[in-house]
Amino acid sequence: MGGFRNLRLRCDNQRVGAAPEPTQPRPEESITMKRVLICTGLLIAATTLLAQEKAPPKSPPATASATIGGKSITITYSSPRVNGRTGKIFTKDGLISHDPHYPVWRAGANAATTLKTDGDLTIGDLSVPAGTYTLFVDISDPANWVLIVSKKTGEWGLAYDATQDLGKTAMTMAAPPSLVEDLTYTITDNGGGKGTLTLAWENVSASVPIQAH
Repeated sequence: MGGFRNLRLRCDNQRVGAAPEPTQPRPEESITMKRVLICTGLLIAATTLLAQEKAPPKSPPATASATIGGKSITITYSSPRVNGRTGKIFTKDGLISHDPHYPVWRAGANAATTLKTDGDLTIGDLSVPAGTYTLFVDISDPANWVLIVSKKTGEWGLAYDATQDLGKTAMTMAAPPSLVEDLTYTITDNGGGKGTLTLAWENVSASVPIQAH
């Protein structure tokens, strides 16, 4: 009888000192945890998307406009930045050399650069009737750029089709006083129905006279 009591005591001691069995989470706790994980994932995704939307575009849209001789003229384009690539943009192995129609350049970025005029113009020695056009620039000769006015509109900037040219005209080259970080078009009213269209980027400025009719 004494032996039985000792055995029972040992068994009781083992039960008291034994590690507790792991408890399973209740169903409502599991559901709550899943909801927390889902909400956290959605919050992270929303935060990432918002940050992407707030990031400025690499080549933001821009416009240049003026009224010359009573005629409204507007150039719509995208403005890329030099972004540390000085001396590596217009060279034969530079940034623009990778365009499929090089040395014809879209003279901007992204969608094609657009010229809109509500009156007849003479740009350089080229007659340009009222309407909407696409601008390109032939940079094959670094010292003598050529402005190309295309009748085709609405295309992506790299889609140049020479058969759609309205015509071409020589541009006057100059060096800007300092580095032009953002590609910039300007249209200047010089009075008397005359003006100047200028394209400047990096260390190059090219311009052409405008006459309104």
